Amino acid sequence: MKWLKWLDDYFEISICITLMSIMTILLFVQVIMRRVFSQSLYWSEELARYIFIWLIYFGISYGAKIVKHIRIEAFLAIFPKKIRPFVVILGDLLFLAFAIFIIFTSFELVKKQIILKQQSPAIHLPIAVVYAAPFVGFILTSIRQIQTIMFRIKELRKGASHG
Repeated sequence: MKWLKWLDDYFEISICITLMSIMTILLFVQVIMRRVFSQSLYWSEELARYIFIWLIYFGISYGAKIVKHIRIEAFLAIFPKKIRPFVVILGDLLFLAFAIFIIFTSFELVKKQIILKQQSPAIHLPIAVVYAAPFVGFILTSIRQIQTIMFRIKELRKGASHG
C-alpha cells in the first residue's frame, strides 16, 4: 500500500507542479516565438488557459489537504475557546457541502457539454474536458475535507479523553 500513501501525500502537489511547469514553458516559448521570430503559436495561449483552469482546481484540493483554505480567524476569536474546535468543524462541514454542491452542478455542465460536442477554437479540445476541472477538483477536495473532518474529530476526542 506504499502507492496509496504516496497518492495521499503527493498527488495534488505533483499534478500542480507538472501543470505549472508545462504552462510556464508553453508561455515562455510563446513569448520567444513572438519577440524573436515574429511568429505566434496560435494554440499556446488557449492551451495555457485550460491548463491554468485545471491547476486552480487541483490547487483547491491541495489547499484543503494542507488545511489552508480561507477562514476568518477574527470570526473564530469571538467564540469561547472550548467551542472553537466545533466551529472549525462546522466550517469544514460547510465547505464540504459547498464542494459536493459544485460536484453535482459541474457534473450537469459536463453532461451538457458532452451532448453539445462543443470544441475549443484553436486546439479543438472538447469543452467538456475544461468543464470537468471543477468536477474532478471538487471530488478531490471533498475527499480531503472528509479526511480533515475525521482528523479534527479524532483530535477533539483525544483532547476530551486526556482532559
